Amino acid sequence: MRTKLKIIIILIIALTTVSLISCKKSKNDVIPDVYVDFTIDLNDIIFRDLNAITNHVIVTYQTNNWGGRSAGYDSSGIIVYRSNLDQFYAYDRTCPYDYEVNGLPIKVNVDFISAICPKCSTYYSLEAGGTPSSGPGRYPLKNYKTSFDGQTVHVWHY
Repeated sequence: MRTKLKIIIILIIALTTVSLISCKKSKNDVIPDVYVDFTIDLNDIIFRDLNAITNHVIVTYQTNNWGGRSAGYDSSGIIVYRSNLDQFYAYDRTCPYDYEVNGLPIKVNVDFISAICPKCSTYYSLEAGGTPSSGPGRYPLKNYKTSFDGQTVHVWHY
């Protein structure tokens, strides 16, 4: 009876530990979560650049009066990048390196297929999931989910 109780207690502790570890936020996502939810219509003149592969737009809280749901972390904005005919990526503009090291929400700038931090000079590849390609940064830009139905791009993170 006592052995059975010990086994049950050990199982409960092990399951609780595994559960807590699996719920822990990934170290690769250093930018805090924010609510994001907007839909881009590719016929809208504001977003016409997204009709060409490897182009991007920057969406902010001012875009189409969407407010905070399109602002990204600390209202830095969101880069929406078209990788191919059917694939779009959405990245928070906050540099993960400067946020992690200095606690600063520095906005990256976009130059063709890279995002570049003006403070730490890390280059992030928009083609490769926002991963750093040079500079001191080790973590990718925060990614938001996207879906494309042939006409609209939905960007979200709940």
